[in-house]
Amino acid sequence: MFAGSGTGATESLPRVFVAKGSFEEGDGVSIVKLFVDLGLADTKSAARRLIRGGGARIGDDRKIEDEHAFLKLEDFGDSNEVVLRAGKKRAGVVEIGESS
Repeated sequence: MFAGSGTGATESLPRVFVAKGSFEEGDGVSIVKLFVDLGLADTKSAARRLIRGGGARIGDDRKIEDEHAFLKLEDFGDSNEVVLRAGKKRAGVVEIGESS
């Protein structure tokens, strides 16, 4: 449903813009922080529990198993956005922006 995410399929989802420089300066952007920023978790602790419980995914198919993981530029593939999912029904979009 959201895989290959074109903007039409993700228009109604919560969206966070991250500067491309954030990915180039270090390890990437914390997955836990992104879940909180998107409103998919109320706190960082809740985001960590979601990941430990197996409910966090990148897109529809890639399970996030490490609560210390970072979203990296290569996770975007050919797109400028990626969908993060919390369970089956909640999702949000991380989009590469010019600045944040």
